[in-house]
Amino acid sequence: MGAETAQGAPWSEQVRVWRTQLDSRFPQVDKVFEACLLDASAHLSAEGVSAYLEQARWLGKMGRGAEPVLAFLEEWPSIAGIVGESALPDIAATLRALWKSPNAKAITPFLQNLAAVARRLPAREALQHYLDLTRELMERSSNSIHGIHKTFASVALPEFFAQGPTLLKNLSIDGLRGWVDYGLRNYPSHPERQRAYFSLQSADSRAVMQRERHGTLLVDNERRLQLYLRGLWQDDALLLPYAAGFAPTEKRQPHYDAQGIHLPDVFDDAAGVAGIDRYRVMLAHIAAHRRWSRPMIADNFSPMQRLAIETFEDSRVDTLILRIYPGLRRYFLALHPVPREDACDQQQVSGFRHRLAMLSRALLDDHHPYRDELLIEFVRFFREIMAAGDSSSDEIAALALRYVARGRRQSDQLATVFFTDTEIDYRDDNRHLWLFHELSDEEEMFSQPRPTVATELDRLPPRHYPEWDYQTQSYRPDWVSLYESLHPSGDGADIDRLLAKHALLARRLKRMLDLLRPQERERIRYREDGSELDLDIAVRSLIDFKSGATPDQRINMSHRHNGRNLAVTLLLDLSQSLAEKVAVGGGEQSILELSQEAVSLLAWSVDQLGDPFAIAGFHSDSRHEVRYLHLKGFGESWGEAVKGRLAAMQAAYSTRMGAAIRHAALSLRARKAEKKLLLILTDGQPSDVDVTDERLLIEDAHKAVEENERQGLFTYCISLDRDADAYVGDIFGTRYTVIDNIERLPERLPALFMALTR
Repeated sequence: MGAETAQGAPWSEQVRVWRTQLDSRFPQVDKVFEACLLDASAHLSAEGVSAYLEQARWLGKMGRGAEPVLAFLEEWPSIAGIVGESALPDIAATLRALWKSPNAKAITPFLQNLAAVARRLPAREALQHYLDLTRELMERSSNSIHGIHKTFASVALPEFFAQGPTLLKNLSIDGLRGWVDYGLRNYPSHPERQRAYFSLQSADSRAVMQRERHGTLLVDNERRLQLYLRGLWQDDALLLPYAAGFAPTEKRQPHYDAQGIHLPDVFDDAAGVAGIDRYRVMLAHIAAHRRWSRPMIADNFSPMQRLAIETFEDSRVDTLILRIYPGLRRYFLALHPVPREDACDQQQVSGFRHRLAMLSRALLDDHHPYRDELLIEFVRFFREIMAAGDSSSDEIAALALRYVARGRRQSDQLATVFFTDTEIDYRDDNRHLWLFHELSDEEEMFSQPRPTVATELDRLPPRHYPEWDYQTQSYRPDWVSLYESLHPSGDGADIDRLLAKHALLARRLKRMLDLLRPQERERIRYREDGSELDLDIAVRSLIDFKSGATPDQRINMSHRHNGRNLAVTLLLDLSQSLAEKVAVGGGEQSILELSQEAVSLLAWSVDQLGDPFAIAGFHSDSRHEVRYLHLKGFGESWGEAVKGRLAAMQAAYSTRMGAAIRHAALSLRARKAEKKLLLILTDGQPSDVDVTDERLLIEDAHKAVEENERQGLFTYCISLDRDADAYVGDIFGTRYTVIDNIERLPERLPALFMALTR
């Protein structure tokens, strides 16, 4: 945040105005207020900030102390960043319902855990289901235990809020409702048993959670599916879950709109297709619509004609998908029903939907079982159109209208519709195909934003990591949002000039590398089975045999590669402090430039050895924005692309080290190597703009290092901070080196690497 706000007012003056608006006398609020408003102003509109302060003011006046105000001030900006600031009235209504009931003490745990819940339910509609369930639990648990007077607070509610993030990691919102309902029905008048159930302490509570846990949760696979959508379809639409079974009377279908792609929150395996693959097939179908389908004026067609157009258009995009990814055919065929041809011939029902489902199957399956002449004829027409090219929505619509005109029957006007084997659940509801005159005038209608395919994929969806709170000795779940991306590229010739500057050092390193470089093959002798005969031992054994002694049977030998079996990730602190200048050889040079030289020499050295090696950098701008930048992947060789990224390195922001360590460990753990080394180069202690307790991030980084040790990763730090002895041992124990003379970094870094991996 600069010295002025977006409105032009000085920041300090604006903070005073906001503090007056809050009208709270709690001294605890003063300690966090400016940091909270800095966070809020980055995530909320001006109206959103005003509503935020008004809600916090109400919480401060309700007589429950400072904790609800603090929880709301700290959590709401991140919640608004997930579900949107328009969700505040719904949350405020729930807070007022809690306050008016005997459950006002539950407001603080409700607010403290709401951000973690919102990350599991990022769509506003899904979060609203959680709020509705909260109010239902409040009413039923108080009433069931104490009767209609509701004199006492619910014992279940605070425990439910505390366990909410854990429950939603395992359950869909529909499964959560079933779990809550079981606890209320089976313990209506036993407060202690109810407390044990809702705190996940009782055996039946955990058993019911496992029973309700079924299928593949979208929230657990959102990142994988987002990458699938980007990688295969170059589409970066948001994935928004909806509760598939929350309202049994309302049939929901996948669809897309200006907000994103709406998918069921959970998918069971079906027809031999895993839930995750059902999501992939559904996304492929929707992405194909977004790429190839164009909307039409719905008022120009009857409902029967629209249904036919939708069926033909669905088949068209499926056909186009299979041209690019033919491997999806087996999933389409498995998930597409096979309606029986004579299923509704003798019934007084409308069979038009049934006939369209048969046609859809025939358009997909060359070996379909149908003999209807009209169906076969239109399958031929469809394939002729598709053979001529990609076709268009208008061409397919014309074909659909011809089918309706020739295939219409008198029974199609009947009110009862035959639905058996006609629902194709990997397809969306096709709302994107239709524009309606009655909803808006023509000019507004055609100015509606069309979903577009992203032309530049700048970074991946966020990963959420926990953070260790040393004061409570517990993790803050999903506390940090980390965004990874490929580092921008610069001029690789700059790195070549740096290497030329250190040519003498490179020659010395080359001699050291020759000693470390693995031999091609190593002989293993004295083997009963081997790749070849060991002549020396064979002759000796023959002599023993001729002389009457027992010969040695191990007369063969084999070979093995005498290689260095290790993988290394170099993690660079790219915080703003690297821009500082230091005295070097009578002049000045930034720490960042020295780091570029050192890393370039190290990368060149490791390339000479042939070790799998990755380089990444990180910096942070609060817990909501930790940036992880890939400079070199394990599969990349030392070349122009990597040099270009190293040349473009820049220093910015702060140093939230724990999240970066946890993320770097992910790819390093996946390497098949005997030794895995995470080498961290930093010039200062962990810190960030939203943290005032300097021990907090030090303890979190230490916890991340401990996690690595338990997983078999060796973590080592090279610090350029002369004052590092005050804290670096608290993070890395004895596994660190402090380089006081930064000028020697280009020499020391490769040497340290060789010593660690010798």
